[in-house]
Amino acid sequence: MNGGVRLEAAGDRPAAAPGAAEAGATGVPGYPGPYAVGRYAARLRERLRELARVCLIGEATGVRIGAGPNVYFELRDADGAIPCAMWRTDFERQGLSADEFRDGVEVVAAGGCDFYPGSASASPRFAFRVEQLRLAGEGDLLARLARLRRQLAAEGLFEPQKLLPRRVLPRRIGVVTADASAARRDFLAGLERRAWRGTIVWAYAPVQDRRAAPAIAAAVRDLAAFAGVEAIVVTRGGGSIADLWAFCDETLCRTVALTPIPVISAVGHEVDRTLIDDVAAVSCSTPTHAAEAAVGIDCAAARAALSVAARTIDSAGRSAVLVRARELAGHSRAPREHLSRHRRRLHQLARELRAATSRGRSMRLEFQRRIALTVMRRKAEAEERRIAAERRALVGRTGSLADSAERAGERRATAVAAFAAALRAHDPERTLERGYALALDARGEPLTDPLAVRRAGKFDLRLAGGTVPARPLDSTQEER
Repeated sequence: MNGGVRLEAAGDRPAAAPGAAEAGATGVPGYPGPYAVGRYAARLRERLRELARVCLIGEATGVRIGAGPNVYFELRDADGAIPCAMWRTDFERQGLSADEFRDGVEVVAAGGCDFYPGSASASPRFAFRVEQLRLAGEGDLLARLARLRRQLAAEGLFEPQKLLPRRVLPRRIGVVTADASAARRDFLAGLERRAWRGTIVWAYAPVQDRRAAPAIAAAVRDLAAFAGVEAIVVTRGGGSIADLWAFCDETLCRTVALTPIPVISAVGHEVDRTLIDDVAAVSCSTPTHAAEAAVGIDCAAARAALSVAARTIDSAGRSAVLVRARELAGHSRAPREHLSRHRRRLHQLARELRAATSRGRSMRLEFQRRIALTVMRRKAEAEERRIAAERRALVGRTGSLADSAERAGERRATAVAAFAAALRAHDPERTLERGYALALDARGEPLTDPLAVRRAGKFDLRLAGGTVPARPLDSTQEER
């Protein structure tokens, strides 16, 4: 046999299916047959049963001890797994109880391969038929789980979640579970019994396969970062340790431990204990228990108690008001006498206050008057001294001013004489005295060229001794 079951010798070759060979059914070139499925399955069972009987050691998972004739389980280790079945009579002869033979225990199983060929209405099944069974010690999965639990405990990751404050009555809860699961229904039923009316943010994720742990961790991160929830619940139903192994994932447990929002774990049932239960803020046995842990009070009972307390407070308040009213009436039996006594006292104080105010005002006015007279007298004396000093200075400045005026008159007289001499030097009369004459038109304006003289016709000649009328001669008169 190489890579499967192969029929070789002609004598060992199963006959063709009735009606198939006779009908001329042809197979695939290069392959013998076709053969009837039932004959082939029976031959396969015989070959598997011919294999050597061996002992296997591994971890038992998925143990099912029901009422049927067989006990079913799987043997697993880090490299693989194989389904096993054991007759109930053989299992009972081993003297093992259901508590001893459970998920996670390591066992040694002796037996061989077996195959149930099935039928037209039953599915075939391969199993390692166990004939003898004994416990070998702690299983590999449980050992790995214990090592990881010790590692996380040494790193202090079991404490952060438990130190986070949890609200007794959250308004918004995030839930990570499988869609349409029994855990979801149980959780909702628990909240309904609490009469809670808040908001649930569902984050659906697979809860059993190799994709489960990353999906659950991502859902927890998303709820903590974006959903605004006040508590996160991670829940699913029970199962074997292999079924719940996703909740023992190291990355998922570190994510839960470092989440800043309280995480409530409700994975499996009372007997199941996963690693997420250790790092979570609260570990619950069932989804219903998780609902009670998330909502710390029974809302209906709290509302009823609050109503009773409100009625009690209202009644006590009314009683207190009545008692205080009676006391007030007792204290106010003679208010007129108290009022008169206080009024007389007030009037006496008012008179004393007016008298004291009048005296104080008179004293202040007298003091201010004396101060004003003293200040005015000192200012008058200072002004008299200043005026006397100014008079003495004025006499000195008067003499200086007279001297300055005399000197300024002499300087001005000298300057006037010089200006008069210069003015006389430029006087036209002085020029006329030297024999010159000035021609003037009828308006008294000087005529400066011959053409103006001819146009004027008549003009006056101004001489040093007086003015003489004159007129220009034409050319004929000049020749004559």
